Amino acid sequence: MGNRRQFAGDSDADGDSSYITEMERLRALQLLAECTGDDIWSLEYCRQKRIPDSWIERLSDCFESGFERDSQTIYVGDHVTNQYLGIRDVDLAIELARVLGLNIDRLTTGALSRRALVLALQEAIEEGQ
Repeated sequence: MGNRRQFAGDSDADGDSSYITEMERLRALQLLAECTGDDIWSLEYCRQKRIPDSWIERLSDCFESGFERDSQTIYVGDHVTNQYLGIRDVDLAIELARVLGLNIDRLTTGALSRRALVLALQEAIEEGQ
């Protein structure tokens, strides 16, 4: 029981939501592997992926496109959109890394970009840090 960690919104058979089961850990690892640092996940996609509702409520925001650089522009398919309601996958990756037991403070201060941060989180989890 000591190797299980909290996964917000989930509970075990006893109704105890303070621990993450091995199955939940696998799900968290799969979700983390999908994160790139560059994407905004739609709320519908988050629900399909079984992101806890409490996370969706806390992490979702309405993002606006910037048009000075392409990296600031939000696309839905091939079309530019001015605003988009969703969850940045970098924020989701941070939450998942915390649930998986990673102390993220060191990684967040050293990352130069969202993509670099997500990659650092993925590598740290893979290495068992």
